[in-house]
Amino acid sequence: MPEAWSDKDERQYERIKESMEERGQTKRAEEVAARTVNKRRRQEGRTPNKTTQGTGNPHRPLEERSVQELRNLAAQRKVAGRSHMKKADLIAALKKSS
Repeated sequence: MPEAWSDKDERQYERIKESMEERGQTKRAEEVAARTVNKRRRQEGRTPNKTTQGTGNPHRPLEERSVQELRNLAAQRKVAGRSHMKKADLIAALKKSS
């Protein structure tokens, strides 16, 4: 188990894994159990969500990046009002701030 998991996470992992093994799905039991526990941890905010991290590939133009990547970049550059901006507004503000 990963060090970041709590005792409750480990118990849930073991229960899911055992349940799947009882149903004859031994090959994927560990993977499904770990994914289930990690999904719950993400939903509770106890682990970062990969889709909301990062600023994207720095070699890609701003227009090709996701809104979340643009917001993260705007946060780094301390752009005011970024959470309420649409993609076009974020791009314009980022070009202005660079």
